[in-house]
Amino acid sequence: MLKQLMIVFVFATMTAFPYVRDSGMVKIISASNAAEFGQAPQINDERGIKVTVTRQNTLNEATTLAFEVILETHTRDLSDDLTKSSVLVADGKQYMPLGWKGAPPGGHHRKGLLRFKAIVPQPKTMELQIRLAGDPSPRSFKWLLK
Repeated sequence: MLKQLMIVFVFATMTAFPYVRDSGMVKIISASNAAEFGQAPQINDERGIKVTVTRQNTLNEATTLAFEVILETHTRDLSDDLTKSSVLVADGKQYMPLGWKGAPPGGHHRKGLLRFKAIVPQPKTMELQIRLAGDPSPRSFKWLLK
């Protein structure tokens, strides 16, 4: 009976945490960092504005990189021009957006796609930084790609 309980415990523990294979070793990562390794939404909820970012395409097939951005608030007007307040940092190099396709500035809820030129060769890391009006520092959304 004890042996069966241990097997169940080990299985439950292994399946409860995301993991990444790197150089033949398995690295356990926290559930909160799991989004960095895939296309799961990443959320930043500060100063009364919730920003959700989801990477939309895989880098191998992309001619442009697209990120779905959702802005939600009940405290102020969302009038930021995301093509001017966003930057993509890949392996330390900065890239400006090609454009925004979605809800125009204004209101309390905005959703759209923020597009960037594809990066060749594929970077090891990407970080989308969005600095909204009144933010002392940019909001950061990171992905590990290799």
